[in-house]
Amino acid sequence: MKNMKINHAQKGFTLIELMIVVAIIGILAAIAIPQYQDYIARSQVTRVVGEISALKTSAEEQLMRGQDPSGTADDALGFTGSDLLVANGLTTAGLNVAFTSGDGSGSITATFGENASSAISEATVTLTRNASGSWSCVTDKGSAGAGWNNSYAPAGCPTSP
Repeated sequence: MKNMKINHAQKGFTLIELMIVVAIIGILAAIAIPQYQDYIARSQVTRVVGEISALKTSAEEQLMRGQDPSGTADDALGFTGSDLLVANGLTTAGLNVAFTSGDGSGSITATFGENASSAISEATVTLTRNASGSWSCVTDKGSAGAGWNNSYAPAGCPTSP
């Protein structure tokens, strides 16, 4: 009989190799999940700033016609709504438009709620127009509390002191 070689090649993974892989995945998840949540909060704040900034054009047009754009933005400015703002039925209760009749100064304020990240819930973004027609933007953590991070505010709309 000829010499027969027996193949004793390893099949599968050892327990220690599997435990190392699980530990690496756990460490990556512990780092990635909070970073992803911060990314979501920042992108939601930026999205709302963009949504309400679009209302400036409509407010300016009404002011130039001598009309007062105050009231619900749904009616006055043609706002279509946002699932990131506080809602009350079909209207967006989280959006307040208030202008002073006569000098054209006023503000558009959005309050986060509904589907917004819990870190920014109840925070606000305010666009303010002065009497000379200049607009400014500011974010405020409001009662968002400990979850708020000043890095959530976009560059053109800093957090109020």
